[in-house]
Amino acid sequence: MYETPTLSYTDALRVLDAIRRRLEDPHRGAAIAVVDAHGELVAFLRTDGCPLPSIQNAINKAFTAARERKPSGAIGQASRNDGFPMTNFGDLRYSGWGGGVPLLWRGAVVGAVGVSGLPQVEDAELAAWGAQALGGPE
Repeated sequence: MYETPTLSYTDALRVLDAIRRRLEDPHRGAAIAVVDAHGELVAFLRTDGCPLPSIQNAINKAFTAARERKPSGAIGQASRNDGFPMTNFGDLRYSGWGGGVPLLWRGAVVGAVGVSGLPQVEDAELAAWGAQALGGPE
């Protein structure tokens, strides 16, 4: 029988709060989604000034990173390089934009975080920052 670590709501809030604090410095608006290992939503935050489309984009970035066990931007880049349409994943929630990062605990993907609302580079940096806040061994 396998034993699988599971992301708790408290863990998800730790990730979300780390990113929220970084967003407050320059008063930037974004959406932050934390999902479990299956890509299903555990915690979400939309800060002031967040563009409305960013809500679903953050969730989709996290979904992609959790399902594929890789950053969403890397999935998008591979899709473009290989000529493999994102729709071939069989789920329209897959996103190739940067900003989704897997959450690791003892080498296992326990979930992912997605950030949207800023330029992709900033979304990806904030997501990576949040992933580090989980505080577990990779």
